[in-house]
Amino acid sequence: MPALITYRTPVQEDWVDYNGHLRDAFYMLIFSYATDALMERIGLDTDSRGQSGNSLFTLEAHINYLHEVKLGTEVWVQTHILGFDRKRLHVYHSLHRGGFEDVLAASEQMLLHVDLAGPKSAPFTQKTEAALQSILDSQMDLASPEHVARVMRLAR
Repeated sequence: MPALITYRTPVQEDWVDYNGHLRDAFYMLIFSYATDALMERIGLDTDSRGQSGNSLFTLEAHINYLHEVKLGTEVWVQTHILGFDRKRLHVYHSLHRGGFEDVLAASEQMLLHVDLAGPKSAPFTQKTEAALQSILDSQMDLASPEHVARVMRLAR
């Protein structure tokens, strides 16, 4: 199975800068919407969040801006589950457009399952764990993404 398509949108006029390119912040917005869609898929939709009081918080996110994205371009996010434990979820989102094979941008994220009453970390429910395991199993044949576990620094 290919990576899961979690979000699709045209680039909006108010998302672009003076050069006609997607602004930095809106890459994260698009990836954030993809995370919301993933949450729906694994049982953390609006209704279940209201009933359980649980949600996902982003602990860390890295974005690689690889190719320009212009106004009106139809883009989509593919999501690859890299792993999870009792409380955390490691995901990789990649941004794509039709007619262009390279990844436009990539975001590696570490998410935390949270009990909003605390707020404090909380274990995933069995239902959510099963949904995550099912996606992970279906993606076992995917190659390891190129833009994962990168470190940002200048050589001394």
